[in-house]
Amino acid sequence: MKRNAILLINIGTPNKPEIKAVRRYLSQFLNDRRVIDLPFLLRKILVNLIIVPFRARKSTNLYKQLWTPEGSPLLTNMLGLQKKLQAKTIETEDVFVAMRYQNPSIKKALKEINSKRYDKLTIIPLFPHYASSTSGTAIEAVMKIIKRWDVIPEIRIINQFYEHPAFIRSLTQKIKSFKPENYDHIIFSYHGLPDRHLNKTHPEIASSDCNCEKEMPVHGKLCYKATCFQTTRLLANKLELKNGTYTTSFQSRLSKNWMTPFTDAILKQLAISGEKSVLIAAPSFVSDCLETTVEIKHEYKNKFISFGGEELTLVESLNNSDEWIETLRQLI
Repeated sequence: MKRNAILLINIGTPNKPEIKAVRRYLSQFLNDRRVIDLPFLLRKILVNLIIVPFRARKSTNLYKQLWTPEGSPLLTNMLGLQKKLQAKTIETEDVFVAMRYQNPSIKKALKEINSKRYDKLTIIPLFPHYASSTSGTAIEAVMKIIKRWDVIPEIRIINQFYEHPAFIRSLTQKIKSFKPENYDHIIFSYHGLPDRHLNKTHPEIASSDCNCEKEMPVHGKLCYKATCFQTTRLLANKLELKNGTYTTSFQSRLSKNWMTPFTDAILKQLAISGEKSVLIAAPSFVSDCLETTVEIKHEYKNKFISFGGEELTLVESLNNSDEWIETLRQLI
């Protein structure tokens, strides 16, 4: 039987909630050409002389809100996931974890994998929907190292899994546990991307002219926007939600030229229209992080109340739940 190494990759986290560590993380993250897709020199000037120096202190304060006594939730969940998944695998499978940025590093994980001469390597970036700035950069980083190996094993890459029945089932169960029927409205909030990233996916059709909000187009299989809206449709169907009781939106924008509608704008509209209680699920995140715990659970909640709403509840991410472990087993 073939020996299989399973490599799970998430985006990354600073080593500590301190300015120096956060600056290091932001610098590595934002200098990635797949994250900020500008010409090299312009990107270097923008990131290293403007964004990182001015953003580091604010981001550090946000990470301090996120941090727990055990450390970064993204990392502790990742390590817990590795332990639980390893316990569910067969003797010939070993589970490794890595972060695209910072630690544990992809380089270190692959060094160990290479030393053990596995017959097969299964790579799973933990992003349900493919995007160049998430799954794409993780896969690229892995392949840059593997291409230098003397012996390259059989490689399988799972570049997205948003529509896998087990993933939809585990998300549905998680959302149901929050009793969505008790809320006036449900928001499915996804991490946003710049419009230009979407247009690169299908340059022959502008994202603004795409009909993916209503159905999955032929050209949309690897379009982040199309797969997000398809995820909402799959979840709404499983949850038996009625039209008008839920909305798809996008968060974490850095400019107005990002995917719309914006989650905070939808919250404002709902509050003004008299909706008092909102449940928010974040299907693009499999682990709670800055964007869920701080941005949605605290910042958006405060905004919704200031707009006139009364209750905003965040559906926790799958983290290292048994349902998520079973989903990964089926993907593998």
